[in-house]
Amino acid sequence: MSEARILSTNTAIPQPDPAGADRRSGITKVPADHLDVFTPGPNYGDGSGVEGDFVGDSEHHGGAQKAVYAFAREQLDYWEAELGRALGPGAFGENLTTVGIDLERLLINQRVRLGSALLEVSVPRTPCRTFAAHVGVPRWTKTFAAHGRCGVYFRVVEPGAISAGDTLELEGSPGHDVDMLTAFAAALGDDAASERVVAAACLPPMYHERHVRRLAKRAG
Repeated sequence: MSEARILSTNTAIPQPDPAGADRRSGITKVPADHLDVFTPGPNYGDGSGVEGDFVGDSEHHGGAQKAVYAFAREQLDYWEAELGRALGPGAFGENLTTVGIDLERLLINQRVRLGSALLEVSVPRTPCRTFAAHVGVPRWTKTFAAHGRCGVYFRVVEPGAISAGDTLELEGSPGHDVDMLTAFAAALGDDAASERVVAAACLPPMYHERHVRRLAKRAG
């Protein structure tokens, strides 16, 4: 097994929203020399946790729980084969393109040392219209969701710098067994996954309460 490391660090080039919304989008990302990461404010509208990055859809992106987004090179390779076209670093809007680690098997709230920064696995990505238009594949959100590999949003515990070649070093243990794969399934409506997420109480309050309400509605 190859060493878990950062293959590329990426920041946004603001572009017109590919889905036609009256705003610019930051989903088009290209490699940068390195990333300086920090903790933005708590809310979606508080921007990226990456210096010089750009968040266009401030209603659903950015803020402390979605400060830094990572996606695996191995998954880009999978989608290259499926879509029949090249996908470079940052192709899915990720700040960090990783190699040698199964990101979705990381546990929620697992801490990861990257360069001089300390990050913590946060919440799943929800595929949206902008992402679908960016990829340009019909029914893309459903196709992406069905594959189950959403990448990982991180919150920033300790600000610092991250560069290509930095290794990913896990620190401590969250004390539960809910991984990102399970959290993503729960976000997509899987009741059994939601029950595990609620039992572990591992998600931020707003996300936790969504599952509590949905399960209560199903039970009622």
